[in-house]
Amino acid sequence: MTESLCPDCGSPRPDWTKVCPACGAPPEAEHRQGAETAEGVRAADLEPYITLRYIARLFKVLAGLIIVMLLGEVVTGLVIDGTAALVTLIGEGTRLLVMAGLLWAGGDLTLLIIDAGHDLRVARILLGRINTQLHLNSTAGTKRSEPPPVS
Repeated sequence: MTESLCPDCGSPRPDWTKVCPACGAPPEAEHRQGAETAEGVRAADLEPYITLRYIARLFKVLAGLIIVMLLGEVVTGLVIDGTAALVTLIGEGTRLLVMAGLLWAGGDLTLLIIDAGHDLRVARILLGRINTQLHLNSTAGTKRSEPPPVS
């Protein structure tokens, strides 16, 4: 494997995950982690929210089961009692539809929380990168000197 060159000083840099031995440039894990996306964030930076996805899927499956139960209840009520069960079926149907809608909305809100978490993480990553670049740019032109004497 060939050695890569440090982009700051041009000297050979065998390990990108460590500070450059020649110029002290910070570790650059993105050279080993994979390429960045168009937005500037690697896929490895976005950790999956596996549990929240399962909860969202569970809410939506439960909403579907409630709709199936509603259909079964309506068919059973009409077959057994006929039109006499219509008033009871309207009340029960409304209650079950509202519950199914709330569960479906809970699943959608869970997916929204996942997206908000990704956005927050991306903002923190990009802010950290901006901070690093500003720090490097502000110290690049100045040589390190001895600290001022303490009086």
